[in-house]
Parts: sequence; C-alpha cells; structure tokens
Amino acid sequence: MTDVLPATARTLYARTARAQRDGRVPGLVAGVVRDGGLAWSAARGDVAEPHRDVQYRLGSITKTVTAITVLRLRDEGVLDLGDPLEHHVPGTPLGDRTLGQLLSHMAGATSESPGTWWERAPGTSLDGLGLSPADAVLPAARRFHYSNLGFGLLGELVARVRGRAWSDVARDEVLLPLGMTRTTPRPVPPAAQGWAVHPWADVRQPEPEHDAVVMAPAGQLWASAADLARLGAFLIGDTGEVLAPATLEEMVLPSGVDSGDTVGWSSYGLGVQVRRVEGATLVGHGGSMPGFLAGLWVDRDEATGALALANTTSGLDGGLPAALIADVKAAEPTVVGAWAPAPSPVPLELLGPWYWGPSPYALRAIPGGLLHLGGLGRPGRASRFRPGPDGTWIGMDGYFAGETLRLDPVALNLATFVFTRTPYDPAAPVPGGTCEWR
Repeated sequence: MTDVLPATARTLYARTARAQRDGRVPGLVAGVVRDGGLAWSAARGDVAEPHRDVQYRLGSITKTVTAITVLRLRDEGVLDLGDPLEHHVPGTPLGDRTLGQLLSHMAGATSESPGTWWERAPGTSLDGLGLSPADAVLPAARRFHYSNLGFGLLGELVARVRGRAWSDVARDEVLLPLGMTRTTPRPVPPAAQGWAVHPWADVRQPEPEHDAVVMAPAGQLWASAADLARLGAFLIGDTGEVLAPATLEEMVLPSGVDSGDTVGWSSYGLGVQVRRVEGATLVGHGGSMPGFLAGLWVDRDEATGALALANTTSGLDGGLPAALIADVKAAEPTVVGAWAPAPSPVPLELLGPWYWGPSPYALRAIPGGLLHLGGLGRPGRASRFRPGPDGTWIGMDGYFAGETLRLDPVALNLATFVFTRTPYDPAAPVPGGTCEWR
C-alpha cells in the first residue's frame, strides 16, 4: 500500500488530535484506508502500542459483517432476499417480513430487543427475548426504521441455516478470508477499556462488557484498526473470495432514496449506510456501544476510506472519518487511469441523440462494455445498462433499474417508453400515433 505524504500526515494527525481533545476521548485511533489496508494511522490519548493492533468495540459496524454472511447464503442459492423470515426462523412476530427488508431496516421491527437494555446487560437466546406482536412497530416496507433486533434475527438465521454459531460462521467465511485475524466477538488483549466520561467534569468510569448472545450480530464484534481497514478495502472493492463484486454493488445501493440528488442525503443499503457528504457518496457504518464509538467510511470513487476507533460512550465527532477522507482527497487526489479507445458494444449508428416525445436524450457507449441513456442538454431520467439475453440490455441503476432496453434502428423500447430518432418520428411505432408539427 502507498503511505500518505508527510504534509498530508501532519494534516491528518492535527485533525485527529483536535478530535481527541475536543471530544474528551480517553483513547482514539484514526486511520486512512488505501491500496488494500492502512496507508496512515495515528493514536492519541491512552492507547497501547502498537496502536494498529489494539482492539476496540465496533458496535453496529458488526451489522456489515452480518449482512455479508447472509448475502453469501443468498449467492449460494440457500435462501432468497424475498423469503419471509418465517421460512428460516419460525415463530417470531416478524415472520412475514422479508430478509431483504430486515437487511435494509425496512421491516418495521422495533429498534431494540424487549426487556433489559441489551447493550449493558448479559444477553439471552431468541426464546429468552420473549418477542411479542409489540415488536413489529411499523408495517413492512412502509419506511426506514433502524432495528438492532432485526440484525439479531438475521444472525439467528445464519446460525440455523449453517448449523453453527453466527460468530463462527462470520469468522470462517468472512473475517479470516479477509485477513481480519484480530476481529473477535469478545476482547482479546491488547484491547481498550471502555469508558463513560462525565458530561460536566473530566472524570470517567468504566463501562461493562458482556456476551449479547442473540443480539451479538447487531453490535458485538471487536477489531483492531488494521483489521477494520481490511473491511474498508472490501467496501472499496477488494472483495476477494468473500462476495462477488456484483453482490457488493447490490449492498451499497441506497434504499428508498434518489441517489442522483446532489444536495445531500443519508440512506441504507444492505448492511451498510450510504451518505452524500459535500458532493461525495460515502459507504460504511457508524458504531456505538457503552464505552466505545467507531466509524468506517469509504469513498469508492476515490478508492479511499477512513476509520476512527474511540473508547468513550459519547463525545467523539462522528464526522471524523469523512473529514479525513476529504483531507486526503484535497491533498492527494486520486489520479484516474488514462482514457483508451475501446470497441463499441453496439453498432455506432444506434448511439447518439434519441427523443422521448420532444425530450432529447443520448445513448452512449461507456467503459466496461456498458450503455448509458440520459438527458441531452437538460436533466432527464438516466440509467446505465448491461448486456442482457437475446441482444437486450438491462438497467443497472437510476429510473430504469431492472428494466429491459430493446434496440432498433427506428426506435428504442424501454418499459413501454418509445425513443425515436426525431421527436415523435412518424416512422416509429409511437403509442397514440403522430401528427404534423405546425
């Protein structure tokens, strides 16, 4: 991997030092992810050395690992994201909610498990939770509602399908293949002590640590900075043998949000958060558990990520990783590959201007053997397309995601839309017919 330049390192270190002081964080480790691992890291406060090897509690970053285990089962054909939970984990009040809804927090499950505050008390089994209809707080697919319980149920699903504890499946199928040998369900020294810092005085007290059992898949993993950087490299695109690249692309697609909006938004994919920050789309996850805060975010376009691990219940600015990414981007912007000629995936005469009614569009060949259809000279519905069966093309994103594009020299047919070479071309099969322009 390529280390950052000395001047960049000083800027990153100054930002990290200020975050540790202003947040009154007992110990803070921050890092930049590039080229498959940590390109820079630093520690401030009460942190053991070597700081890259010290474990911190990840909190909800655990959900990303849980999602990967579920998606591996889907890719194997063992289950489908449209399956109701009841098919795999019978007897819960959320049995009619699908696995995809649980992964994207669209299942309407309660945010927390019933009973004692699960983050600060020893856990129990699924039966021990005593779930009831009250734990389905919203209708399915009605709105985003973050649910720790939902990911506890997904971990239970993995355990039942594989016939082994969720933590063992995660270790053998995700963590070890990614080289995350210092990521465990319970702390293994060297590991940071979790602290709560008093809001009105510079004193602290230790926070408890325990096995959350059925809720562990929602937030129990511990990891070092070096290990968390490997997960960041995975999110950038270094998936190895763990998931197919196409499945990662599915993970990071926002649910229920128009990703073409450049004003700023926050959404959730499948086990990952997706945010627009100052024009950049960041993918990753934040995490919190009593005594710990964590964050891992990557800018996939820049192939750069950043992380923060802190042993405090509150106080750290959650925007630190995003700010570190912005620092690197400003000081050392990614140099993109050179343009090179490539054959068009379709005859050249099919490319160029087309019209949906009177609205101008352009069909272009883009790198990777893909097509792009979008507004010409003004905003319009836009999508990329990949080759499909029988000479068709399948929408990959945007308005036409999943739709079939059929190419013809006279007309493009797409989801009942007919695009013509001239506005309402009388030679094309335009629904409703055409008249003379006057």
